[in-house]
Amino acid sequence: MMQLPKITAGCLGIGYIKGGGTIAAMVTCFLWWKAVVNGVTEETMIAATAAIIVIGIWAAYVVEKDWGKDSSRVVIDEAAGMCISLLFIPVSWPWILAALVLFRFFDIVKPLYIRKAESLPGGWGVMADDILAGIYTNLLLQLILVIIAWQHL
Repeated sequence: MMQLPKITAGCLGIGYIKGGGTIAAMVTCFLWWKAVVNGVTEETMIAATAAIIVIGIWAAYVVEKDWGKDSSRVVIDEAAGMCISLLFIPVSWPWILAALVLFRFFDIVKPLYIRKAESLPGGWGVMADDILAGIYTNLLLQLILVIIAWQHL
């Protein structure tokens, strides 16, 4: 039973690779793009994002016993945060790459209470900082979209 949480938390082994967080975010970007261009609906993407968050909280909590608190092998949090970053954003490579860069910035630098979110217990703390980084990324991209729309009025 312990294998499933490890496989899940590590996103099928990505967590064992150096730079696994960035790789997990990049893979998430590609899978998001692939899903949307193949007709997966926005509602399904929202549901998938919610499922990744819930599963991530569970998996991060379970593997903490073996891997320690917020192990670098846990990268499902980056996948969840990247999904949040991409919600309601145009699915084109310039926007996807902007989301990736901004998300990794927020995830690594941890401004605006992101670092404090890590102090939550168990899987909540592992996931919360990336969820917040994803929210900040998405809000910033939404603001850019509004500014662009205003310029075209």
